[in-house]
Amino acid sequence: MTTTARTTTPTTTARPAAATSPTPRRWSHDTVETRVFGVLRVVVIVGLLLITLFPFYYMVLLSVRPLDQVVGDPGALAVAPADLDLGSYAAVLAPTGSGGQGFLVFMANSALVALGTVAVTLLIALPGAYAVSRLRFFGHRQVSVLFLAVYLFPAILLAVPLFVFFTRIGLRGSLAGLLIVYVSQIVAVSIYMLRNYFDTVPVSLEEAAAIDGCSRLGIMRRISLPLAMPAIMANALFVFMIAWNEFLFALLFLVEQRDRWTVSLGISQLAGSIEVPTTVLMAGSVIVTVPIIVLFFAGERLLVEGLTAGAEKG
Repeated sequence: MTTTARTTTPTTTARPAAATSPTPRRWSHDTVETRVFGVLRVVVIVGLLLITLFPFYYMVLLSVRPLDQVVGDPGALAVAPADLDLGSYAAVLAPTGSGGQGFLVFMANSALVALGTVAVTLLIALPGAYAVSRLRFFGHRQVSVLFLAVYLFPAILLAVPLFVFFTRIGLRGSLAGLLIVYVSQIVAVSIYMLRNYFDTVPVSLEEAAAIDGCSRLGIMRRISLPLAMPAIMANALFVFMIAWNEFLFALLFLVEQRDRWTVSLGISQLAGSIEVPTTVLMAGSVIVTVPIIVLFFAGERLLVEGLTAGAEKG
């Protein structure tokens, strides 16, 4: 008789795992700073854009609204397309003989003086700044400081002597005399600004060109000036803005010659007359501002582009 032994395997009953509470997410100090500063950056940028663009937007808005609507509701921030009125711009640009303000003549005078000031200033400042940066002579370190010190003199101190001097030589009332005054006022600071940029141009590039037989003038024309183009454009824009917006010397030299007025004198006349509507004044302000904005965006690439990047390896 055979007896079979049976082995009993104990059965285990699976128990459900105990529910675990989720671990609270902890942000590191760097994460908090990154998020906070990211939000603050957006808020600051938006705030600066509003502060910068809103006055210009409101100025444009007033210039295209009918005068009766501006008087009735000056705080309106929008205008219906059907209510757009460009008559203020026509009144500003029309010649005085047709009942306008003659701003086309003023803008032509300002453009002539400003562009001439830029050309003459750069013609003098470029070789002067290059000489101060590259040539070694007695007192070359102090020369740039003297150039900057000239710019620190208030213009009002020079107004009366220049007025008397240009009256005696017969240049008061002429655009050429005004151009000479602007150049004498701006060329010193232009040399100072350009000199600082020429210092950043690698000297080794000029030395290599000199070894290849290039003269000093050729080095400046083929090496230094192309590499300094961002600084030249920035300086040209800076000079143009000063000459375009200058008021004191334009008033002293041209006040008696209306056909030679610049836009700053024209805007002053609009602002000081109670007979000129607000819409016309705003239209004139927009016309004066637009050329500066257009020039800035036209030269933006050269203003921000580092042309010296990668010019020297090793």
